[in-house]
Amino acid sequence: MPKGLAPLTPVEERILKGIMAEPMDYIDHPDFHLADAAERIYGIAEIERPDVTWYRPLMDDFIAARSRTIRSPKSQSTILLTGAQERILFMKYNFARFSISETQKRAASRALTLSEAREVLRWYAISRQYREQLAETNLALVLAMAKRVRLSEVDFADLIGEGNMALMRSVDKFDCNRGFKFSTYACRAILKAFSRHGIKVTTHNRRFGAEYDPALERSNHLETVRATHERECADEVKYIVTTNKADLSEIEIKVISHRFGIDASSALAALGAKDLTPVASELAQALTLEQVGQVIGVTKERVRQIQNKALEKIRTALHAANPDAATEMAADIAAREGRTEPSAN
Repeated sequence: MPKGLAPLTPVEERILKGIMAEPMDYIDHPDFHLADAAERIYGIAEIERPDVTWYRPLMDDFIAARSRTIRSPKSQSTILLTGAQERILFMKYNFARFSISETQKRAASRALTLSEAREVLRWYAISRQYREQLAETNLALVLAMAKRVRLSEVDFADLIGEGNMALMRSVDKFDCNRGFKFSTYACRAILKAFSRHGIKVTTHNRRFGAEYDPALERSNHLETVRATHERECADEVKYIVTTNKADLSEIEIKVISHRFGIDASSALAALGAKDLTPVASELAQALTLEQVGQVIGVTKERVRQIQNKALEKIRTALHAANPDAATEMAADIAAREGRTEPSAN
């Protein structure tokens, strides 16, 4: 391993694999082949990046109101590049891609060394930086072109998305050596993208008349699984109470029956209780602690103590039968009581 170079992280390895999977495309220039090309190209002072914080709020306004009135970003820090400044940025962007391409050619029949891999990742980061800067500087161009088109069937947010993708493709394909401004090239590409998208949407709407309903695309599988799980757990708890598998006392059975609307007459009969008044779970509502106290003749706090002791017994019995269900029941009971239940170990 070369001295001073750290090994690649898994994330860097995945990025590198993606870079090396396809030949790197770039717009060539004679200056790229000079011995001191990097110093000549990157020795020029950096150009300030624009402030694009206005762009997303503007999009939110469009999505909410579907308005075609463009809010001027003049109050923000916008930058209008001259032809010379555009040429500098495109030269830096394409030289970074050129450097990656040269490394790909050298390593076509062998594996990259660690120093080469680090160099490829460095040039890749530089290329992304200048690509983003060029796109951000021309974001207002997409909005200006969207203002010119009239596509009633196309959602404005979709139109902006198509324009943004066309803008990025234009950055990749623009040749600054021809002497034209980037906006001249990008405007045509953005308008063509709008046209293609409009034709696609119109064709789709003619073929499929029904409008898209997101609710139809949403699966209720998780809700169904959750409801089934809750029902099974409730049935298991009810079975434990009605058969008294948790060895509950008579008073505990009565408290649980009234609190959660469970008919535990059979469990009371097995204990020899004299009062076998059933609690119809399908008809009767669960009583509050105070109401249960009035029924059995004890205080509200005493009912709470009896309930907690009984629930602990039920939780132990449920854990013995099904550890996973016991954990779920503990969380449900905690939510019902409005408290935080510690997770089971």
